[in-house]
Amino acid sequence: MPYDPHPPAVKPYIPASADLPELTWRALIMGTVLGMVFGASSLYLVLKVGLTVSASIPVAVIAITLFGLAKKMGGRESTILENSITQTAGSAGESLAFGLGCTMPAIMILGFDLEISRVMLVGVLGGLLGILMMIPMRRTMIVDQHRELKYPEGTACAEVLKAAATETSRAAAGEVRDADSDEARDARRRAFIIFGGFGLGLLYKVLNISLKLWKDTVNFIFDAPLKSGSAGAEISPELLGVGYIIGPRIAMIMAGGGVLSYLLLIPMIKFFGDSLTVPVAPGTMLIRDMSPDDVRSAYVLYIGAGAVAAGGLISLVRSLPTIWNGLKGGLAGIGKASNVDTSLRTEQDMPLKWVVIGCLGIIAVITFATPLHMNVLGALLILVFGFLFSTVSSRLTGEVGSSSNPISGMAVATLLFTCLIFLVMGWTGGRYYVTALSVGAIVCIAASNAGTTSQDLKTGFLVGSTPKLQQYAILAGALASALILGPILLKLNDAGTVYVPAAQVAPHIRTDASKLTESAQLQGPQAASDHATYKVWQKTDTVGGPAGKYLVRADGSLAWLVDPGINGQYHTRPDGTEVKKFDAPKAVLMSYIIKGILDHQLPWTLVLFGVMVAVVLEMSGVASLAFTVGVYLPLVSTLPIAIGGIIRWMVDRRNSGLPQYQGLNEEELQAAGDRSSGTLLASGYIAGGALAGIIIAITAGVMTGFDDAMNKWAEAANPFFAGAGADLLSILPYAAICVLLYVVGREKARR
Repeated sequence: MPYDPHPPAVKPYIPASADLPELTWRALIMGTVLGMVFGASSLYLVLKVGLTVSASIPVAVIAITLFGLAKKMGGRESTILENSITQTAGSAGESLAFGLGCTMPAIMILGFDLEISRVMLVGVLGGLLGILMMIPMRRTMIVDQHRELKYPEGTACAEVLKAAATETSRAAAGEVRDADSDEARDARRRAFIIFGGFGLGLLYKVLNISLKLWKDTVNFIFDAPLKSGSAGAEISPELLGVGYIIGPRIAMIMAGGGVLSYLLLIPMIKFFGDSLTVPVAPGTMLIRDMSPDDVRSAYVLYIGAGAVAAGGLISLVRSLPTIWNGLKGGLAGIGKASNVDTSLRTEQDMPLKWVVIGCLGIIAVITFATPLHMNVLGALLILVFGFLFSTVSSRLTGEVGSSSNPISGMAVATLLFTCLIFLVMGWTGGRYYVTALSVGAIVCIAASNAGTTSQDLKTGFLVGSTPKLQQYAILAGALASALILGPILLKLNDAGTVYVPAAQVAPHIRTDASKLTESAQLQGPQAASDHATYKVWQKTDTVGGPAGKYLVRADGSLAWLVDPGINGQYHTRPDGTEVKKFDAPKAVLMSYIIKGILDHQLPWTLVLFGVMVAVVLEMSGVASLAFTVGVYLPLVSTLPIAIGGIIRWMVDRRNSGLPQYQGLNEEELQAAGDRSSGTLLASGYIAGGALAGIIIAITAGVMTGFDDAMNKWAEAANPFFAGAGADLLSILPYAAICVLLYVVGREKARR
């Protein structure tokens, strides 16, 4: 659709002439806190399965509910504009979490320490840059192209806010509605569902993980003819909720990738490798002695990484026409006269001079901040790619929604071009790893936050918010979330870090400790038994033992191999304690691009096998990215997502026959699904389960005695946790929350 400088006027719910409380302290603080909560849960998800879900509607429902409770306790009634501000500030955490989780863990995968200053700087700079770059495009994309760019999540969130509008807001809108109307009762029901889901997800996780009432993962390993094949699931509420929200198609495609790995590739490698009498590189032990997890770590992970890389690049190439059209459309109206009255409250943006000053300040900080290891070229690349992909992201979010916006593909493109430029200039080696990754991370976060900002501004446009106040709110929310997500990322990594005795993996290696400058102590649960201070050595080759970070004694002997909690390979501590690792598939993709281009440090044969998996899928007409992510992830992570998708399919099939769904097109059906009771319960499952998982992981170091006691009790006396029938019995509580999700998702017929 061509640019139209005089589009038909759209009447917002609250007129521009209305004077209602909007950017209040209580709205801003509540939104910021909720942004931190949902940002933390989103970070947990992106580390586990490489994706997040939109937090806008859950934040809006929670804000409406909490303000309603405050009124019952004697507080002032909230306005729809305050609720919009809370939702705006609260949505920033999810987009920041996606960008951070996709990029920053790659630093550890590449063998460097994940410094808190670097993580927080990248989060703050990327988040603020994306928001500032979206502001000049607001009038073009949100107002002038209102009917062309739907922004589905933002539109659905506006409908939720209008349905729950308070008496004061309805009066300002000129709307008459009974205080006990269907809309009011529906708002109370929505609040009960999402808070109930949150509480149930939290309780389930505590009973499951902390109190060991049943197993958290069920797994079945097969004998011949599928020797070493396995099928299992992490029976957690958060992954079930993710599958429900993303829907059956993507969920089943992801699980299909896991089936390929665990029921074809691993059994095939065992079948052909059992008779070999020498290890096959990059493996270091005989295949016949390998467990299914050993085969996956030595071979399948590289196949999966190659598949993910190819899938990401292919999806980017397929999106190039859309990206080009999006860029042209996004810039079409900038600088053109617009027939609007900027004195109106609903047409006021943050002053452009502050946008320019803010962007210049961010570029200056990027250039000179020591933790980023940045140079002038890197800062210029961030400016160019940040502007390009923030514009594209804002446009594509309006066309296809946040869930289908290829943010990771944009980050891959940024990193790929950056590495190629560095290679041409002869910049290779560890120092430039961090520089290239910092460029990709800031651009990824900026693009992600630009898309989220667009959705929020669309919501505000429909309900009648003041744009500049929304922009101030999301800046505050992004800053607060960036400051807290970095420490959470490091704590999650520390909690899952395993210190492997060096005598077990590199028994004959020594180094010159006098040449090592960095010192470190053990972190996490194992620190309680070893308080010594060691020198740090980054081993880059695999001669005599695996590459990685080692802790070295004063005499040069190796004490520990530090296996990180994110993408680590060792799942058992020396005392036998099992450790849950985070696979971080998108971060692995980033690390492989850097190593593959700058230093050629990859087993290319296995990587190319994965590339061919993606190529075959694309030739068959199947979008490969979701499938290839499933190839890389363990099946126990993707199978529960598929279960959630199946429940969503069953619910949608049943609900589509109801009168209120008749006559709706595909877009309207999707919007109705985003506002449905099942989606709200699934969002509660995600938030409750993920936050419980974070708290349990972070407190593991101070709860070792309690955890050991519960483990001993469960293994000795709990048939749901140990014994021949434990896997089947553990499915029962999981089945209960699955059935509840199906029942709640079934809508009542309305005429």
